[in-house]
Order: sequence, then C-alpha cells, then structure tokens
Amino acid sequence: MELLTNRAKQVDRRPMDFWERLYLISIFKGMWITLKHFFKKKATINYPEKQRPFSSVFRGLHVLNRDEEGRENCTACGLCALACPAEAITMEAAERLPNEEHLYREEKYAAKYEINMLRCIFCGFCEEACPKDAVYLSQTVTPASYKRENFIYSKEDLLIPHPKKSN
Repeated sequence: MELLTNRAKQVDRRPMDFWERLYLISIFKGMWITLKHFFKKKATINYPEKQRPFSSVFRGLHVLNRDEEGRENCTACGLCALACPAEAITMEAAERLPNEEHLYREEKYAAKYEINMLRCIFCGFCEEACPKDAVYLSQTVTPASYKRENFIYSKEDLLIPHPKKSN
C-alpha cells in the first residue's frame, strides 16, 4: 500500500533496556516541560476585573438603526432575511398610516422584526444586504441566559433609543 503523505513513522519494536523500563528519563523530561511552563506568562484573563479587547471587525448583537429625526430606517424589504444563511431573521411588513410619518421614513415598515440569536452565525450578510443601513452588528456581546426564548430579539429589543426622546 502506498502512503498518501510522508508523515508516517516506523514503530520501534525492539525490547526496552533497563533505563527505559525505569521510565526515569521520560519522567524527568515531563517534569522539565512542566517547570518551563510554570514560569511562563499566563494566558488566562481575570474576566470581571479585566476584559479582553475585541478585534475591530468583531460582530456582536444586531442593532436596528434610526435616522437623525428618530424614524426607523428599516423599510421591510426583506433582503436581510434573504441574505441570512442561517434563516435567523423573520419579518412582516406593514403599510404606514397617515398619522405615522414621524415614526417611519418610507411607506412600508417592519411591523414584526425578530432575530433568533441561537441560529445567527454572525456572518454580517444582513448588514451588507441592507440598502438603507438599517441593520448593523454592534460590538456588544450577546448576554448569557438559561432560557432559549431570551435569545429571540424582537424589534423593540433591537432598535437604538430615540435620539430626541433620550435628551
């Protein structure tokens, strides 16, 4: 049989001599490796006191954006849901009523917008697909929870605060 790689090594089948049977050399080699690692800098970060810096391209929680006047940018075009390979985004469109011009930019808006963060793979395709820059992935880490329903974020959970009402 021909080998696919040259990484295979022949097994040494000769009987062990006296020193090999004592395993002293192997024990000292293991102790030496342990001693070398004992004095190295630790890779562990004490989390509550210190926090690890994230990369500039880190993708965290989704956020639905608003314009300067506080109106929602999302027009419920559905491109983010179509671009999502994990099918984590669900939305329902609705027509804007005549007295809701101050809430929504376009005639159509997302009446229901949900993201299942247990399905999301944080690929950023939804952010790239959105023509209105309504959805983006922030630098916030998803908080831990014991319940699955806490990972399904609705539109109210994802919208940034209203810029005029927060002042």
